[in-house]
Amino acid sequence: MKEQFFGLAARLEKALRAGETLLCNLSAERSDFVRFNKALVRQAGSVEQSYLNLRLVRERRQVSATIALAGNADDVALATATLGRLREAVQDLPADPWLLINEKPQSSTTERHGTVLPAQEVVEQELRFAKGRDLVGFYAGGTIYRGFANSLGQRNWHEVDSFNFDWSIYRQADQAVKTSYAGFGWSPVEFAARMQRASEQVELLALPVRKIEPGEYRAYLAPRALVDILGLLSWGGFSARARQTKQSPLLRMQEGRSFAMEVALTENIGEGVAPAFQAEGFIKPPVVPLIVNGKLGDALVSPRSAKEYGIATNGASSDESPQSLDMAAGALAGSDVLPKLGTGLYISNLWYLNFSDRPAGRITGMTRFATFWVENGKIAAPVTPMRFDDSIYRILGESLVDLTRERELLPDASTYGERQTSSARLPGALLSALRFTL
Repeated sequence: MKEQFFGLAARLEKALRAGETLLCNLSAERSDFVRFNKALVRQAGSVEQSYLNLRLVRERRQVSATIALAGNADDVALATATLGRLREAVQDLPADPWLLINEKPQSSTTERHGTVLPAQEVVEQELRFAKGRDLVGFYAGGTIYRGFANSLGQRNWHEVDSFNFDWSIYRQADQAVKTSYAGFGWSPVEFAARMQRASEQVELLALPVRKIEPGEYRAYLAPRALVDILGLLSWGGFSARARQTKQSPLLRMQEGRSFAMEVALTENIGEGVAPAFQAEGFIKPPVVPLIVNGKLGDALVSPRSAKEYGIATNGASSDESPQSLDMAAGALAGSDVLPKLGTGLYISNLWYLNFSDRPAGRITGMTRFATFWVENGKIAAPVTPMRFDDSIYRILGESLVDLTRERELLPDASTYGERQTSSARLPGALLSALRFTL
């Protein structure tokens, strides 16, 4: 696939006219998908697809189009015809004042091959470990490809094997435990352990349900709960554009507020699923420090923001959100979470999150699956859904007791159109207090 893409880009470059620059971006995958219901296979299939985005630049004007590739000789004719249509359109467009592309070629190749099992083997393990359970889930695994080529001679390739199995085990009605297993190398032992933990938590849902009154409670946020909070924070929290326009949810950090000293967040592109290059050809550094010792670090700067505000780009995507968010681990062992929590709430998942006061960094949301009331270090009862409303400066600041040593890789599970490459690797967080309003 790499040779086909670069060969097609070279053919198109020969058709360019004086003053034209062409940028080619490839997005492709070979993936297996399996959908489960009641622990049985309800839908299975494989997808092989390739999409090529062509962007033609001339005299600070730009126009683009995306075509589907068939992987045969027809691709050259289709791409050439598309280039012709772009040439006709670009002359009628106004100049783009914030256009910035990489004019210093930096070529690279990244290929990470792991152990991604054939879908049939995943199904066999699921059927064995989930036997007798009401499991609903979705598996996606295979190879993701991203490529970039421009008429200035730059060539970049990214090829990575990965998988994500996202599932819930139901006890009855809305009582369920949601979990996942994702990575670059499948381990039957690890999968079995995660399935076992989920099965054990489902049994705890049989305890009498307890309703907790509004107030502040000691709480533990599992990685799947913390990822929702940091995902919401990523809507502008690390964006150069949001900082420049004073629209960041971390505005108070720009004015001197901070998190706890142990909070460290990075854009760790070197260890995630996302490629280390972007649509304009700029190379991303392996690590961008976003939060350092609890204080605001570097922003994610897209080429357009760099041009508009006169700052250097670090290859961020156009929305300037993290693609490989990485949070440093703490000192809390996973086996000590319940004893250290003592009495309070164990929260596995959150949903319906939003800002209740964006400039102040205040967030609201609901608990969902497998939220438990813990007494004296032991799970005492499942808890009905609750709404929290609290400041991110309390959650990751004065209320933060510790973070777990263990971290979990949590890829974006959406597959609308194609598998996504964004991910987060996070610990769990033990809080001295989390504010619930109902």
